[in-house]
Amino acid sequence: MLELAGIIILGITAQWVGWKLKLPAILPLILIGLLFGPLSTLFTEDGSKLLEPIWNGTKGLFPGNGLYYFVSLAISIILFEGGLTLKRDEILNVGPVILKLITLAVVITFFGAGFAAHYFVGLSWELSFLFSALIIVTGPTVISPILRNIPLKKDLATILKWEGILIDPIGALVAVLVFEFISVENQSGFTQTALLEFGKILLFGSTFGFTFAHGLGFAIKKKIIPHYLLNVFTLAAVLGVFVLSDAFAHESGLLAVVVMGLVLGNTNVPNLKELLYFKESLSVLLISILFILLGANINYEDLLLVANWQSVILFAVVVFVVRPIGVFISSINSGLKFNEKLFISWVGPRGIVAAGIASLFGSRLRDAGEPGAEYITPLVFMIVLGTVLLNATTARMFAKLVGVFQKRSTGILIVGASKVSRLIAHYLQQHGRYVVLVDTNSEHIKTAKDLGIDAIEANIFNDRLEENIELNNVGFLIALTANDIVNKKAILLFQKEFGENGTYRMITNSELSNNTNSISDGLFSNTHDFLSLSEVANRYPGISEVALVDEDHLKSIIDITDKDKFIVPLFVRLPNGEIQIISSKKDIINNFVEGSALAYLGRPIDVEESQTKGQAPILTEG
Repeated sequence: MLELAGIIILGITAQWVGWKLKLPAILPLILIGLLFGPLSTLFTEDGSKLLEPIWNGTKGLFPGNGLYYFVSLAISIILFEGGLTLKRDEILNVGPVILKLITLAVVITFFGAGFAAHYFVGLSWELSFLFSALIIVTGPTVISPILRNIPLKKDLATILKWEGILIDPIGALVAVLVFEFISVENQSGFTQTALLEFGKILLFGSTFGFTFAHGLGFAIKKKIIPHYLLNVFTLAAVLGVFVLSDAFAHESGLLAVVVMGLVLGNTNVPNLKELLYFKESLSVLLISILFILLGANINYEDLLLVANWQSVILFAVVVFVVRPIGVFISSINSGLKFNEKLFISWVGPRGIVAAGIASLFGSRLRDAGEPGAEYITPLVFMIVLGTVLLNATTARMFAKLVGVFQKRSTGILIVGASKVSRLIAHYLQQHGRYVVLVDTNSEHIKTAKDLGIDAIEANIFNDRLEENIELNNVGFLIALTANDIVNKKAILLFQKEFGENGTYRMITNSELSNNTNSISDGLFSNTHDFLSLSEVANRYPGISEVALVDEDHLKSIIDITDKDKFIVPLFVRLPNGEIQIISSKKDIINNFVEGSALAYLGRPIDVEESQTKGQAPILTEG
């Protein structure tokens, strides 16, 4: 009981330490496992581990095959949760680079790392390719904390994020197929039989996953499952599908749960977000327990197997040769710059799927008497620990070194995705600013996405926006909703995280009535609240620009906008393309730059009245 409670306490503590230090939690988790496992044998009196998951095969926390069953079931839940996060529309928009990274680069890693393991470590060809299959994956739970601490261009962060999510099930499937090939080869010696097993895995895994996902979705929609049982019923269904599929085709359960999560995540199922939160919390707990157990289960003798120059060379080849080759070949004609390709090549940490399946398969092959199988688990753990340690400690520095680090976060987060927000976002996006809209209204979000604007359906009171990698280059925050409480709360919650370069909100109706000029974070105008601004947008659904002659000219236009409720100044676009947000204090007047243009919403400004050199409507929604 003490050991089990200690694992949970240490695991959650490690998660907190990782969050506090902005490191992947996998790093302290593995170190704790190694410290209480194989390394503890160096200072205990009888040379035993402080934490022994299995002892003599029958004693310990998980006697017999109990640990491997637990690992299998835990990974199935983690992969199901990963499948739930894969959205069809987002996958289609990530571009050809992602597709090549999860296909062409996978092939390069598989063969490159396989040849390296064979020639540098001396593993048999079968075990070499099992090793290479296991290190194909790059886990999102490892990459996300790294990227969250580095302000990158949105496209660069998206590529790394989606590679990590999509490649997990692919790597798991390849590892399962290679393992099954080795197992069948040992039994029958006929490659045809092994290929038949591969086909069974694909058939039963995809069929069971697809079928039960639709069945569960139907049950949720028809409210056959009561709300209070929804989460635990889904958990039971995932475990059931995993076990059932595995019974029909050995090792097909992992594929089944990934397909199940993918299909369910792209089905219009109510309470899906609530389900995802539950699975995410459960995954955090399972990952915390798994890594400590798997680290502790390694023997000190296993660590000595990889404590040599051959293993160091293998690590260097995998990280500094195979990974860059895969990235550079996959990004040919992609539009990525050389320094961006270098950074993607550098960031490739391995995660829970690699460590978990390696421990599972390595132990099974060793028990089956496969020569050299004892190398699989420690070699994969070396890659996992080494890549996490390398990327967690150097990714930020390397980003600065190669020039992909954004010194100033220029992205803009707009809370609210109404028509006004979409018009403003479209204008900013057309002039080179990265913009993300956040709203709880699914129709507003869909409309924004149809216009090509990045949008997130989320509730600022409940959802953890700071965990979205898409927002790591955001430095400006605009609260633009009809609800004054939401606007003020958005500023309070996210000013430090997303508003380091500027935070703005719509003034309230009461502030408008008091005609106050003392609001420091008022947006656009002290004469318009959200309702009046929306009225202008509905009557004149387009953003126009007027060229500015000098500072007096800008002042004259501002005077016009103060008197005309159907003209609202929004931005000043400088000659270098920079966009400056106009606040309700109109302090932009004191920083006039010759050659600038004023962007405004509303009726056309009379040319003679404003003494302009020219004006033109710029954007209308749709």
